[in-house]
Amino acid sequence: MFPVERMRRYRLNSNLRDIFSETKINSDKLIMPVFVDETEKSKTAIKSMPGIYRYSLNEYEKYIGHLEDIGVKNIIIFGIPKHKDSSGTSSYDHDGIVQKAIRSAKLNTKLNVIADLCLCEYTDTGHCGVISNGYVDNDKTLNIYGKEAISYAEAGVDIVAPSGMMDGQVGVIRKAMDSNGYVNTMIMAYSSKFASNLYGPFRDAADSTPQFGDRKSYQMDYRNGDEAMREIDLDVKEGADIIMVKPALFYLDMIYRAKQLYKMPLATYMVSGEYSMVKNAVLSGALAADTVNEALISLFRAGSDLAITYFAEDYIANHGKA
Repeated sequence: MFPVERMRRYRLNSNLRDIFSETKINSDKLIMPVFVDETEKSKTAIKSMPGIYRYSLNEYEKYIGHLEDIGVKNIIIFGIPKHKDSSGTSSYDHDGIVQKAIRSAKLNTKLNVIADLCLCEYTDTGHCGVISNGYVDNDKTLNIYGKEAISYAEAGVDIVAPSGMMDGQVGVIRKAMDSNGYVNTMIMAYSSKFASNLYGPFRDAADSTPQFGDRKSYQMDYRNGDEAMREIDLDVKEGADIIMVKPALFYLDMIYRAKQLYKMPLATYMVSGEYSMVKNAVLSGALAADTVNEALISLFRAGSDLAITYFAEDYIANHGKA
């Protein structure tokens, strides 16, 4: 009989478990999403996302100061404009809500500022691009993405994050920014963004529900893993500085595969539905509070370098720096 392998020695008590833990959550790697609403006068709770709010610009400025005070290092901004139209023209307005939010954050904080780049919040259709004959026109949309990227770079953003899943978006944005002198503005590409059922609460938060149809003609089919790797490969070739898998918890296999194939910074996005499921289960007592830590650990264990998560504020407030 072979001698018993005493693996339980590593787990005898909490001090030993901490010594031998293989994966840790680094607070510097967490990114907090923030919703800034041009129509808001103060702040409004998002009912489907407990603890998350839409902020007026004034309240946003107070909030990001609080985030910096507790140790948050990174935010990603989503904007809700007053004006929506068929081409999403508010997205590249010099005085648009996201542009104002970027300038405020760069002027008043030391936060790393990322701005989501899409049209779903700005079009009257709720789609991520310009509609032609009932279909999202890829190339017309790319022209607007380029303008939007330049406006963000002019405002001082550190990283633009194109999320629309248009073919060629990274290359067009890189060329637009480079030709206007913004060679150091980074691109975090939503490279494999799946057409997921988990985005519902976000659409409440960002007022971006499609007015007809769905986004399956441009977002990834969740049945396809090889296709997701092809999407990532194209973004890498077009000049992405950071690649992304979205959603996260339901796509840990995609995170692992992407990290094995591409030795470059990999972000993951624990989306609104994933947040709300875990948060509501913890609030109800169905799951322990430590479930949040377990969920975050899973992202980094799978290979994520950065994590966009609505848990960032609470995690950092409760745990401090790693």
